[in-house]
Amino acid sequence: MDTRRTAPLFALGAIALWASLATLVVQLPQVPPLLLTGLALVLGSVPAWPWARAWRVRPKALALGVGGLFGYHFLLFLGLRHAPAVQANLVNYLWPLLMVLGAPLLLPGTRLKPLHVVAALLGFGGAALAILGGHALHGGLAWGYLPAFGAALCWAGFSLGSRRLLLRGQGFATPALGLFALLSGLLALLSHALLEPAATLDAADWTRIALLGAGPLGASFYLWDHALKHGDARTIGVLSYLTPLASTTLLVLATGHAFSWNLIAAALLIVGAALLAMIASR
Repeated sequence: MDTRRTAPLFALGAIALWASLATLVVQLPQVPPLLLTGLALVLGSVPAWPWARAWRVRPKALALGVGGLFGYHFLLFLGLRHAPAVQANLVNYLWPLLMVLGAPLLLPGTRLKPLHVVAALLGFGGAALAILGGHALHGGLAWGYLPAFGAALCWAGFSLGSRRLLLRGQGFATPALGLFALLSGLLALLSHALLEPAATLDAADWTRIALLGAGPLGASFYLWDHALKHGDARTIGVLSYLTPLASTTLLVLATGHAFSWNLIAAALLIVGAALLAMIASR
């Protein structure tokens, strides 16, 4: 089996799991975000525990993994707290664009073609339509946009940095993501204890948190790692624009709202961007 050809399928699997994140989180409004992130990441690390021997990684890889998983979620939730949520989320979804444009800077032998830039911009336009729902940006400048942009930089840097370490012979085994998730979860729980009020969870809360840990903050990381190690980072970066579209679609279905013109337009832009990126990477 050609792993380079199948890598986009693993990326799509991760994207599908991430798409369920918003729908699950909106059902847990009473759980503080850092507590939710910490518990889900710790639970998401559990499947990798039997392969703990593979957790021996270089300090550089450990810093990249913990910084990527903890840093991304911490900065994202900080941004969502201190800026209008829709706009902060839009800033966060700059990370696929940063992946596509940053690949030539961090990955040796990777060249950015004009078609990649066009695809990235089309994809970002589709993501904007999916997230904003066709409405214009509003609200004054808030300092929360800075951590939201930091989150975008963090995840793009983690994704490209993982591939760079692999190309330089310093990569980490996929089970090591369990170590990254465990340490990141513990850091998030510590941050919760320092920054957020205590919360009481019932059985329904724990069930949804377990689903988060099994999928969006668990299995998705392992799928994403495989895709990045075996696929083209530019194509995967553009495919990532499917995340806000799929997330918005699930929320529409879960809330019973009707599909709107902007969602259809977003789908056309995102699918077109993905096709252009695949053509450019041949």
